[in-house]
Amino acid sequence: MSVAAAGGGLACARAETPGMVDSSGAPRFRATIQLCTYDRAHLLGRVLDACFEQTAPSDSYEVVLVNDGSRDDTPRVIEAARRRASCAFTAIDQSNAGLARARNAGIARATGERIIFIDDDVLPTPAFVAEHLRSHERHPAAVVRGAVINTESFERLPTPTWSLANYSGNWFWTSNVSVPLATLRAVGNFTESFGEYGWEDIELGMRLRAHGVRGVFNRFAVAFHYKPRPTARNVDGMLRQARSQARTAVQLRALHEHWRVLLATGDDPVRRALHRAARRFGALERLERAVGPHDADRPLSARQLAAARALAHETYYAELERAHAAGRA
Repeated sequence: MSVAAAGGGLACARAETPGMVDSSGAPRFRATIQLCTYDRAHLLGRVLDACFEQTAPSDSYEVVLVNDGSRDDTPRVIEAARRRASCAFTAIDQSNAGLARARNAGIARATGERIIFIDDDVLPTPAFVAEHLRSHERHPAAVVRGAVINTESFERLPTPTWSLANYSGNWFWTSNVSVPLATLRAVGNFTESFGEYGWEDIELGMRLRAHGVRGVFNRFAVAFHYKPRPTARNVDGMLRQARSQARTAVQLRALHEHWRVLLATGDDPVRRALHRAARRFGALERLERAVGPHDADRPLSARQLAAARALAHETYYAELERAHAAGRA
């Protein structure tokens, strides 16, 4: 999810789910689907409908949505979804504060024994909640990673069957992951100093590992991740995201000096030196020319798309250098 970073706090919350626990002190639901949204009105209604249309009993789970200061038609989409909701549905409005703070606002309102994270561009399949709960029964203390399949359209979905072509090495990836709510709160939720895009879920995963939590994978807990083919107009956004991700990578490394962080972020002296040399010999300029102008909705050819991705990669490493220099200053 793309969430802009700015100051702000909780503005208001509206909920159909009063209270955090029942009279015995037990969780109200077996699971909470938690997602945050920012300016994705064109996708959000479909995503929420998929959350409501689960094979799990409607009284066994809830949906908690945080609207992180959207400027588009998101409030209208939420109100329409509220009327269609077949399970408990809580909607929280807050001023734009970034994804980590938005996640924590959702966690604070969650009442399920297990919290399942998705993004606002992720479409869960009907058995999604049931499969997370099935894994929870077998491994009640574990992090459960579900299967993520990329798709260019929610209207023409691929077969919901995971294969190695969809493999991700992410251990805790909030596009499709669940964890006991009590465990999450025990490690301190998301680190809110991650105000920009990138690595806040990986950072939480590092603390969960350190806490002794094990991870399991359920390939039947399938969700589709909306990844449309970029156009020329998307290139500037790709570069902004790369710069944000570089700055938060430096932040992640400062918190966790661990080989997993170096492997995930690529923030090691050897790779930084190689990319520094490539830029010295004009890599950024050559890639910019290969991509072409960024000001049109024209589709990118396969060659231009490869160049755009390579340009974002080099931009990431250039920003890593600047972020490290700023930290030393």
